[in-house]
Amino acid sequence: MTVAKETLDAIRRVVGPKGCIEDAAELDAYLIEERGLYRGTCAMVVRPASTGETAEVVKLCVEAGVAIVPQGGNTGLVGGGVPDGGIVLSTGRMNRIRAVDAVNHTMTVEAGCILAEIQKAAEEAGALFPLSLGAEGSCQIGGNLSTNAGGIAVLRYGNTRDLVLGVEAVLPDGRVWDGLRGLRKNNTGYDLKHLFIGAEGTLGIITAAVLKLFPPPRSRETALVAAPTAEAVVELFTRTVDACGDSLTAFEMMGRRGVDFAVKHTPGVINPIAKPHPFYALMELTSPRASEPLRDALEGVLGDAMEDGIVDDAVIAVSEAQVQDLWRIREAVTLSQKYEGGSIKHDVSVPVSRAADFINRATALVEKEMPGIRVVAFGHLGDGNIHFNLTQPADADTGTFLDRWEDFNRIVHDLVAEMDGSFSAEHGIGRLKRNEMKRYKSEVELDLMRTVKNALDPKNIMNPWKVL
Repeated sequence: MTVAKETLDAIRRVVGPKGCIEDAAELDAYLIEERGLYRGTCAMVVRPASTGETAEVVKLCVEAGVAIVPQGGNTGLVGGGVPDGGIVLSTGRMNRIRAVDAVNHTMTVEAGCILAEIQKAAEEAGALFPLSLGAEGSCQIGGNLSTNAGGIAVLRYGNTRDLVLGVEAVLPDGRVWDGLRGLRKNNTGYDLKHLFIGAEGTLGIITAAVLKLFPPPRSRETALVAAPTAEAVVELFTRTVDACGDSLTAFEMMGRRGVDFAVKHTPGVINPIAKPHPFYALMELTSPRASEPLRDALEGVLGDAMEDGIVDDAVIAVSEAQVQDLWRIREAVTLSQKYEGGSIKHDVSVPVSRAADFINRATALVEKEMPGIRVVAFGHLGDGNIHFNLTQPADADTGTFLDRWEDFNRIVHDLVAEMDGSFSAEHGIGRLKRNEMKRYKSEVELDLMRTVKNALDPKNIMNPWKVL
Protein backbone atom coordinates (compact mmCIF):
# COMPACT_ATOMS: atom_id res chain seq x y z
CA MET A 1 0.00 0.00 0.00
CA THR A 2 1.44 3.36 -1.11
CA VAL A 3 0.85 6.25 1.27
CA ALA A 4 0.56 9.69 -0.28
CA LYS A 5 3.24 12.25 0.58
CA GLU A 6 0.54 14.67 1.71
CA THR A 7 -0.71 12.18 4.30
CA LEU A 8 2.78 11.47 5.63
CA ASP A 9 3.50 15.20 5.84
CA ALA A 10 0.29 15.73 7.82
CA ILE A 11 1.20 12.92 10.21
CA ARG A 12 4.65 14.45 10.75
CA ARG A 13 3.03 17.75 11.70
CA VAL A 14 0.91 15.99 14.33
CA VAL A 15 3.62 13.94 16.06
CA GLY A 16 6.73 16.03 15.36
CA PRO A 17 10.20 14.76 14.41
CA LYS A 18 10.50 12.53 17.52
CA GLY A 19 7.32 10.77 16.54
CA CYS A 20 8.38 9.50 13.12
CA ILE A 21 10.75 6.76 12.03
CA GLU A 22 11.49 6.43 8.32
CA ASP A 23 15.14 5.36 8.16
CA ALA A 24 15.34 1.84 6.73
CA ALA A 25 17.79 0.59 9.37
CA GLU A 26 15.63 1.85 12.23
CA LEU A 27 12.44 0.44 10.71
CA ASP A 28 13.70 -3.14 10.92
CA ALA A 29 12.93 -3.46 14.63
CA TYR A 30 9.26 -2.80 13.89
CA LEU A 31 8.92 -4.97 10.78
CA ILE A 32 10.27 -8.36 11.87
CA GLU A 33 8.23 -10.72 14.02
CA GLU A 34 9.78 -12.13 17.22
CA ARG A 35 10.44 -15.61 15.82
CA GLY A 36 11.41 -14.37 12.36
CA LEU A 37 8.41 -16.00 10.67
CA TYR A 38 7.26 -12.73 9.06
CA ARG A 39 8.83 -9.58 7.72
CA GLY A 40 6.59 -6.64 6.88
CA THR A 41 6.71 -3.31 5.08
CA CYS A 42 5.39 0.12 5.96
CA ALA A 43 5.71 3.72 4.86
CA MET A 44 6.46 5.02 8.35
CA VAL A 45 6.52 4.09 12.01
CA VAL A 46 4.50 6.69 13.90
CA ARG A 47 5.12 7.14 17.63
CA PRO A 48 2.50 9.49 19.10
CA ALA A 49 3.14 10.85 22.57
CA SER A 50 -0.48 11.10 23.69
CA THR A 51 -4.00 9.83 23.14
CA GLY A 52 -4.82 13.09 21.39
CA GLU A 53 -2.00 12.67 18.88
CA THR A 54 -3.05 9.06 18.32
CA ALA A 55 -6.59 10.18 17.52
CA GLU A 56 -5.38 12.80 15.05
CA VAL A 57 -3.17 10.26 13.27
CA VAL A 58 -6.08 7.83 13.01
CA LYS A 59 -8.33 10.54 11.55
CA LEU A 60 -5.75 11.31 8.87
CA CYS A 61 -5.41 7.64 8.00
CA VAL A 62 -9.18 7.13 7.81
CA GLU A 63 -9.47 10.08 5.46
CA ALA A 64 -6.71 8.74 3.20
CA GLY A 65 -7.65 5.04 3.51
CA VAL A 66 -4.28 4.13 5.03
CA ALA A 67 -3.95 0.91 7.03
CA ILE A 68 -2.77 1.18 10.66
CA VAL A 69 -0.97 -1.62 12.49
CA PRO A 70 -0.87 -0.90 16.25
CA GLN A 71 2.28 -2.22 17.90
CA GLY A 72 3.58 -2.38 21.45
CA GLY A 73 6.86 -4.09 22.32
CA ASN A 74 6.69 -6.31 19.20
CA THR A 75 7.08 -9.46 21.28
CA GLY A 76 4.05 -11.27 19.82
CA LEU A 77 4.40 -14.78 18.40
CA VAL A 78 1.70 -14.94 15.71
CA GLY A 79 2.53 -12.03 13.39
CA GLY A 80 -0.23 -9.78 14.72
CA GLY A 81 2.00 -6.71 14.79
CA VAL A 82 3.61 -7.19 11.37
CA PRO A 83 2.49 -4.58 8.78
CA ASP A 84 1.70 -5.15 5.13
CA GLY A 85 1.99 -1.56 3.96
CA GLY A 86 0.40 1.50 5.55
CA ILE A 87 1.87 2.70 8.84
CA VAL A 88 2.88 1.13 12.13
CA LEU A 89 1.53 3.03 15.12
CA SER A 90 3.90 2.31 18.00
CA THR A 91 2.66 3.14 21.50
CA GLY A 92 6.11 3.27 23.15
CA ARG A 93 6.12 7.02 23.86
CA MET A 94 2.81 6.81 25.74
CA ASN A 95 4.42 5.37 28.84
CA ARG A 96 3.18 7.30 31.87
CA ILE A 97 1.71 5.77 34.98
CA ARG A 98 -1.13 8.24 35.38
CA ALA A 99 -2.36 7.31 38.85
CA VAL A 100 -2.10 4.77 41.66
CA ASP A 101 -5.12 4.43 43.96
CA ALA A 102 -3.96 2.43 46.98
CA VAL A 103 -7.40 2.30 48.59
CA ASN A 104 -9.18 1.20 45.39
CA HIS A 105 -6.30 -1.14 44.54
CA THR A 106 -5.98 0.21 41.01
CA MET A 107 -3.33 1.72 38.78
CA THR A 108 -4.04 3.75 35.65
CA VAL A 109 -1.34 3.32 33.03
CA GLU A 110 -0.71 4.27 29.41
CA ALA A 111 -0.41 1.62 26.73
CA GLY A 112 3.34 1.99 26.22
CA CYS A 113 4.31 1.15 29.81
CA ILE A 114 6.66 -1.83 30.00
CA LEU A 115 5.11 -4.67 32.00
CA ALA A 116 8.13 -5.01 34.32
CA GLU A 117 7.94 -1.29 35.14
CA ILE A 118 4.26 -1.66 36.06
CA GLN A 119 5.14 -4.55 38.34
CA LYS A 120 7.85 -2.40 39.96
CA ALA A 121 5.54 0.59 40.42
CA ALA A 122 2.94 -1.65 42.05
CA GLU A 123 5.59 -3.07 44.40
CA GLU A 124 6.69 0.44 45.36
CA ALA A 125 3.06 1.20 46.22
CA GLY A 126 2.93 -1.87 48.47
CA ALA A 127 0.87 -3.90 46.03
CA LEU A 128 1.11 -6.61 43.37
CA PHE A 129 0.27 -6.55 39.68
CA PRO A 130 0.32 -10.28 38.98
CA LEU A 131 0.65 -10.50 35.20
CA SER A 132 4.01 -12.18 34.58
CA LEU A 133 5.47 -13.64 31.39
CA GLY A 134 8.80 -14.24 29.75
CA ALA A 135 8.84 -11.01 27.73
CA GLU A 136 7.91 -8.76 30.67
CA GLY A 137 11.13 -6.76 30.38
CA SER A 138 10.19 -5.48 26.91
CA CYS A 139 6.49 -6.13 26.25
CA GLN A 140 4.06 -3.24 26.73
CA ILE A 141 0.78 -3.36 28.60
CA GLY A 142 -1.19 -2.20 25.55
CA GLY A 143 -0.01 -5.24 23.65
CA ASN A 144 -0.69 -7.48 26.66
CA LEU A 145 -4.26 -6.22 26.74
CA SER A 146 -4.71 -6.43 22.97
CA THR A 147 -3.66 -10.09 22.98
CA ASN A 148 -5.22 -10.99 26.36
CA ALA A 149 -1.85 -12.34 27.47
CA GLY A 150 -1.66 -15.31 29.83
CA GLY A 151 1.50 -16.09 31.78
CA ILE A 152 2.34 -18.02 34.91
CA ALA A 153 -0.20 -16.59 37.40
CA VAL A 154 -3.45 -17.17 35.48
CA LEU A 155 -4.37 -20.03 37.82
CA ARG A 156 -4.89 -17.63 40.73
CA TYR A 157 -5.42 -14.20 39.19
CA GLY A 158 -6.82 -14.89 35.72
CA ASN A 159 -5.83 -13.77 32.22
CA THR A 160 -5.08 -10.14 31.42
CA ARG A 161 -8.79 -9.65 30.70
CA ASP A 162 -9.50 -10.40 34.35
CA LEU A 163 -6.97 -7.81 35.56
CA VAL A 164 -8.55 -4.79 33.83
CA LEU A 165 -11.35 -2.57 35.13
CA GLY A 166 -11.35 0.13 32.46
CA VAL A 167 -9.90 1.02 29.08
CA GLU A 168 -9.30 4.13 27.00
CA ALA A 169 -9.23 3.49 23.25
CA VAL A 170 -9.03 5.38 19.97
CA LEU A 171 -11.72 4.05 17.65
CA PRO A 172 -11.17 3.36 13.93
CA ASP A 173 -12.85 6.67 13.06
CA GLY A 174 -10.53 8.68 15.32
CA ARG A 175 -12.94 9.23 18.19
CA VAL A 176 -11.70 8.55 21.73
CA TRP A 177 -13.69 6.34 24.07
CA ASP A 178 -12.86 7.11 27.69
CA GLY A 179 -13.75 4.00 29.66
CA LEU A 180 -11.19 4.54 32.42
CA ARG A 181 -13.43 3.61 35.33
CA GLY A 182 -11.99 1.88 38.36
CA LEU A 183 -15.29 0.24 39.24
CA ARG A 184 -15.78 -3.39 40.21
CA LYS A 185 -19.53 -3.05 39.79
CA ASN A 186 -20.95 -1.19 36.81
CA ASN A 187 -24.06 -2.78 35.36
CA THR A 188 -24.91 -0.16 32.71
CA GLY A 189 -25.17 -2.05 29.46
CA TYR A 190 -22.51 -3.70 27.31
CA ASP A 191 -19.08 -4.04 28.89
CA LEU A 192 -17.30 -2.32 26.01
CA LYS A 193 -13.75 -2.78 27.27
CA HIS A 194 -13.94 -6.44 26.30
CA LEU A 195 -14.31 -5.46 22.65
CA PHE A 196 -10.73 -4.22 22.69
CA ILE A 197 -9.08 -6.69 25.08
CA GLY A 198 -7.99 -9.66 22.96
CA ALA A 199 -8.92 -8.02 19.65
CA GLU A 200 -5.26 -7.62 18.58
CA GLY A 201 -5.76 -4.02 17.48
CA THR A 202 -8.42 -4.87 14.89
CA LEU A 203 -11.19 -2.82 16.55
CA GLY A 204 -9.23 0.16 17.85
CA ILE A 205 -6.07 1.22 19.67
CA ILE A 206 -5.91 0.83 23.44
CA THR A 207 -4.14 3.92 24.78
CA ALA A 208 -4.60 3.49 28.55
CA ALA A 209 -6.12 1.14 31.11
CA VAL A 210 -7.14 0.86 34.74
CA LEU A 211 -5.49 -2.25 36.19
CA LYS A 212 -6.37 -4.22 39.30
CA LEU A 213 -3.80 -4.43 42.08
CA PHE A 214 -3.62 -7.10 44.77
CA PRO A 215 -2.03 -7.52 48.21
CA PRO A 216 1.60 -8.60 47.76
CA PRO A 217 2.64 -12.11 48.82
CA ARG A 218 4.32 -12.12 52.23
CA SER A 219 4.92 -15.84 52.38
CA ARG A 220 5.83 -18.20 49.58
CA GLU A 221 6.80 -21.82 49.12
CA THR A 222 8.13 -23.19 45.84
CA ALA A 223 8.84 -26.80 44.91
CA LEU A 224 10.10 -28.79 41.94
CA VAL A 225 8.44 -32.20 41.86
CA ALA A 226 9.26 -35.30 39.79
CA ALA A 227 6.43 -37.57 38.66
CA PRO A 228 6.22 -40.83 36.70
CA THR A 229 3.39 -39.89 34.30
CA ALA A 230 1.34 -36.98 33.01
CA GLU A 231 -1.64 -38.46 34.86
CA ALA A 232 0.34 -38.26 38.11
CA VAL A 233 1.04 -34.55 37.53
CA VAL A 234 -2.69 -33.86 37.03
CA GLU A 235 -3.52 -35.86 40.16
CA LEU A 236 -0.95 -33.85 42.14
CA PHE A 237 -2.55 -30.64 40.89
CA THR A 238 -6.00 -31.83 41.98
CA ARG A 239 -4.77 -32.79 45.42
CA THR A 240 -2.96 -29.49 45.88
CA VAL A 241 -6.03 -27.46 44.96
CA ASP A 242 -8.15 -29.50 47.36
CA ALA A 243 -5.66 -29.03 50.19
CA CYS A 244 -4.42 -25.48 49.56
CA GLY A 245 -7.20 -23.69 47.71
CA ASP A 246 -6.32 -20.35 46.14
CA SER A 247 -2.92 -20.23 47.84
CA LEU A 248 -1.81 -22.31 44.85
CA THR A 249 -0.59 -19.48 42.62
CA ALA A 250 1.28 -21.37 39.89
CA PHE A 251 1.44 -24.96 38.71
CA GLU A 252 3.72 -25.55 35.73
CA MET A 253 4.33 -28.87 34.01
CA MET A 254 7.52 -29.81 32.14
CA GLY A 255 8.38 -32.99 30.28
CA ARG A 256 11.81 -34.54 30.74
CA ARG A 257 13.07 -33.55 27.29
CA GLY A 258 12.37 -29.85 27.88
CA VAL A 259 14.21 -29.91 31.21
CA ASP A 260 17.13 -31.76 29.63
CA PHE A 261 17.33 -29.11 26.88
CA ALA A 262 17.26 -26.36 29.52
CA VAL A 263 20.14 -27.87 31.49
CA LYS A 264 22.14 -28.64 28.35
CA HIS A 265 21.91 -25.22 26.71
CA THR A 266 21.45 -22.63 29.47
CA PRO A 267 24.47 -21.73 31.61
CA GLY A 268 23.71 -21.85 35.31
CA VAL A 269 20.58 -24.00 34.97
CA ILE A 270 20.83 -27.16 37.06
CA ASN A 271 18.19 -29.79 37.75
CA PRO A 272 18.36 -30.28 41.54
CA ILE A 273 16.68 -33.69 41.20
CA ALA A 274 19.63 -35.81 40.14
CA LYS A 275 17.82 -38.82 38.67
CA PRO A 276 15.89 -38.07 35.45
CA HIS A 277 12.10 -38.47 35.51
CA PRO A 278 9.44 -38.44 32.76
CA PHE A 279 7.62 -35.36 34.08
CA TYR A 280 8.16 -32.47 36.45
CA ALA A 281 5.86 -29.97 38.14
CA LEU A 282 6.94 -26.55 39.37
CA MET A 283 4.44 -25.41 41.96
CA GLU A 284 4.18 -22.30 44.09
CA LEU A 285 2.00 -21.39 47.05
CA THR A 286 1.69 -17.78 48.19
CA SER A 287 -0.24 -15.83 50.80
CA PRO A 288 -0.55 -12.15 51.76
CA ARG A 289 -0.17 -13.27 55.38
CA ALA A 290 3.39 -13.68 56.63
CA SER A 291 2.38 -16.29 59.19
CA GLU A 292 0.52 -18.58 56.77
CA PRO A 293 1.75 -22.19 57.30
CA LEU A 294 2.34 -22.83 53.61
CA ARG A 295 5.35 -25.08 54.20
CA ASP A 296 3.28 -27.45 56.33
CA ALA A 297 0.54 -27.57 53.69
CA LEU A 298 3.02 -28.21 50.86
CA GLU A 299 4.92 -30.90 52.76
CA GLY A 300 1.65 -32.57 53.66
CA VAL A 301 0.47 -32.76 50.04
CA LEU A 302 3.83 -33.99 48.77
CA GLY A 303 4.26 -36.53 51.56
CA ASP A 304 0.88 -38.12 50.89
CA ALA A 305 1.54 -38.09 47.13
CA MET A 306 4.88 -39.84 47.61
CA GLU A 307 3.27 -42.55 49.74
CA ASP A 308 0.70 -43.13 46.99
CA GLY A 309 3.28 -43.29 44.18
CA ILE A 310 2.14 -40.06 42.53
CA VAL A 311 5.38 -38.20 43.29
CA ASP A 312 8.82 -39.80 42.88
CA ASP A 313 10.95 -36.98 44.31
CA ALA A 314 10.73 -33.31 45.24
CA VAL A 315 12.87 -30.31 46.17
CA ILE A 316 11.40 -27.45 48.22
CA ALA A 317 13.29 -24.16 47.95
CA VAL A 318 14.80 -22.90 51.22
CA SER A 319 15.93 -19.46 50.02
CA GLU A 320 14.98 -16.79 47.52
CA ALA A 321 18.02 -17.74 45.44
CA GLN A 322 16.75 -21.30 45.20
CA VAL A 323 13.29 -20.06 44.23
CA GLN A 324 14.84 -18.14 41.36
CA ASP A 325 16.93 -21.16 40.36
CA LEU A 326 13.81 -23.31 40.09
CA TRP A 327 11.94 -20.76 38.01
CA ARG A 328 15.00 -20.36 35.79
CA ILE A 329 14.56 -23.99 34.74
CA ARG A 330 11.03 -23.26 33.54
CA GLU A 331 12.12 -20.13 31.68
CA ALA A 332 15.01 -21.99 30.03
CA VAL A 333 12.69 -24.71 28.71
CA THR A 334 11.19 -22.08 26.39
CA LEU A 335 14.47 -20.51 25.33
CA SER A 336 16.61 -23.63 24.90
CA GLN A 337 14.61 -25.36 22.17
CA LYS A 338 16.12 -23.24 19.40
CA TYR A 339 19.53 -24.82 19.99
CA GLU A 340 18.18 -28.24 18.98
CA GLY A 341 17.05 -27.16 15.49
CA GLY A 342 13.65 -26.43 14.02
CA SER A 343 10.65 -26.28 16.35
CA ILE A 344 6.97 -26.43 15.37
CA LYS A 345 4.95 -24.65 18.05
CA HIS A 346 1.49 -25.32 19.43
CA ASP A 347 -0.09 -23.06 22.06
CA VAL A 348 -3.21 -25.02 23.01
CA SER A 349 -5.58 -25.50 25.91
CA VAL A 350 -7.82 -28.34 26.99
CA PRO A 351 -9.85 -28.93 30.15
CA VAL A 352 -7.39 -29.74 32.94
CA SER A 353 -9.13 -33.07 33.42
CA ARG A 354 -8.11 -34.06 29.86
CA ALA A 355 -4.57 -32.65 29.84
CA ALA A 356 -2.77 -35.95 30.47
CA ASP A 357 -4.86 -37.73 27.85
CA PHE A 358 -4.08 -34.98 25.35
CA ILE A 359 -0.32 -35.16 25.97
CA ASN A 360 -0.27 -38.94 25.63
CA ARG A 361 -2.45 -39.10 22.51
CA ALA A 362 -0.83 -36.16 20.76
CA THR A 363 2.64 -37.57 21.43
CA ALA A 364 1.66 -40.92 19.95
CA LEU A 365 0.15 -39.28 16.85
CA VAL A 366 3.13 -37.08 15.99
CA GLU A 367 5.68 -39.83 16.69
CA LYS A 368 3.75 -42.11 14.35
CA GLU A 369 3.74 -39.38 11.69
CA MET A 370 7.50 -38.77 12.00
CA PRO A 371 9.66 -41.29 13.86
CA GLY A 372 12.41 -39.54 15.79
CA ILE A 373 10.47 -36.30 16.32
CA ARG A 374 11.13 -34.92 19.80
CA VAL A 375 8.11 -33.71 21.77
CA VAL A 376 8.68 -30.83 24.19
CA ALA A 377 5.47 -30.52 26.19
CA PHE A 378 5.31 -27.96 28.96
CA GLY A 379 3.17 -25.13 30.22
CA HIS A 380 0.60 -23.80 32.62
CA LEU A 381 -1.11 -27.05 33.53
CA GLY A 382 -3.16 -25.37 36.26
CA ASP A 383 -5.21 -23.53 33.62
CA GLY A 384 -5.01 -26.22 30.94
CA ASN A 385 -2.57 -24.31 28.69
CA ILE A 386 -0.01 -26.67 27.17
CA HIS A 387 2.79 -25.64 24.84
CA PHE A 388 3.06 -28.77 22.74
CA ASN A 389 6.20 -28.05 20.74
CA LEU A 390 7.86 -30.41 18.29
CA THR A 391 11.63 -30.38 17.85
CA GLN A 392 13.04 -31.85 14.67
CA PRO A 393 14.63 -35.31 14.72
CA ALA A 394 18.32 -35.03 15.57
CA ASP A 395 19.48 -35.87 12.05
CA ALA A 396 16.76 -34.02 10.10
CA ASP A 397 17.11 -31.04 7.78
CA THR A 398 15.62 -28.00 9.48
CA GLY A 399 13.99 -26.52 6.39
CA THR A 400 12.40 -29.82 5.38
CA PHE A 401 11.08 -30.30 8.90
CA LEU A 402 9.58 -26.81 9.14
CA ASP A 403 7.84 -27.37 5.80
CA ARG A 404 5.64 -29.83 7.72
CA TRP A 405 4.35 -27.08 10.07
CA GLU A 406 0.77 -27.13 8.74
CA ASP A 407 0.67 -30.93 8.67
CA PHE A 408 1.52 -31.16 12.35
CA ASN A 409 -0.81 -28.26 13.18
CA ARG A 410 -3.61 -30.29 11.67
CA ILE A 411 -2.79 -33.39 13.70
CA VAL A 412 -2.51 -31.50 16.99
CA HIS A 413 -5.32 -29.01 16.49
CA ASP A 414 -7.79 -31.63 15.30
CA LEU A 415 -7.16 -33.55 18.51
CA VAL A 416 -7.55 -30.36 20.56
CA ALA A 417 -10.90 -29.67 18.87
CA GLU A 418 -12.02 -33.24 19.56
CA MET A 419 -11.23 -32.65 23.24
CA ASP A 420 -13.21 -29.37 23.40
CA GLY A 421 -10.04 -27.29 23.60
CA SER A 422 -8.60 -24.21 21.91
CA PHE A 423 -5.88 -24.00 19.26
CA SER A 424 -4.74 -20.67 20.71
CA ALA A 425 -4.58 -20.46 24.48
CA GLU A 426 -2.60 -17.27 25.08
CA HIS A 427 -0.67 -16.15 21.99
CA GLY A 428 -3.57 -14.94 19.86
CA ILE A 429 -4.37 -15.35 16.17
CA GLY A 430 -2.53 -12.64 14.19
CA ARG A 431 -1.54 -13.87 10.74
CA LEU A 432 -0.32 -17.28 11.79
CA LYS A 433 -3.65 -18.82 12.81
CA ARG A 434 -6.22 -17.12 10.57
CA ASN A 435 -6.86 -20.32 8.63
CA GLU A 436 -7.37 -22.20 11.88
CA MET A 437 -10.18 -19.77 12.69
CA LYS A 438 -12.01 -20.84 9.52
CA ARG A 439 -11.51 -24.52 10.31
CA TYR A 440 -12.42 -24.60 13.99
CA LYS A 441 -14.76 -21.66 14.66
CA SER A 442 -18.43 -22.06 13.84
CA GLU A 443 -19.86 -19.94 11.03
CA VAL A 444 -22.18 -18.25 13.53
CA GLU A 445 -19.23 -17.26 15.71
CA LEU A 446 -17.24 -15.95 12.74
CA ASP A 447 -20.27 -14.04 11.47
CA LEU A 448 -20.70 -12.34 14.84
CA MET A 449 -17.03 -11.35 14.84
CA ARG A 450 -17.25 -9.98 11.28
CA THR A 451 -20.37 -8.02 12.21
CA VAL A 452 -18.54 -6.32 15.08
CA LYS A 453 -15.51 -5.63 12.88
CA ASN A 454 -17.60 -4.15 10.06
CA ALA A 455 -19.60 -1.99 12.47
CA LEU A 456 -16.57 -0.43 14.15
CA ASP A 457 -14.12 -0.47 11.24
CA PRO A 458 -16.09 -0.43 7.97
CA LYS A 459 -13.05 0.72 5.98
CA ASN A 460 -10.93 -2.13 7.39
CA ILE A 461 -7.96 0.09 8.16
CA MET A 462 -7.31 -1.13 11.71
CA ASN A 463 -4.76 -3.96 11.58
CA PRO A 464 -6.37 -5.43 8.45
CA TRP A 465 -6.22 -9.13 7.63
CA LYS A 466 -5.36 -10.15 11.17
CA VAL A 467 -7.57 -12.48 13.24
CA LEU A 468 -10.27 -12.61 10.50
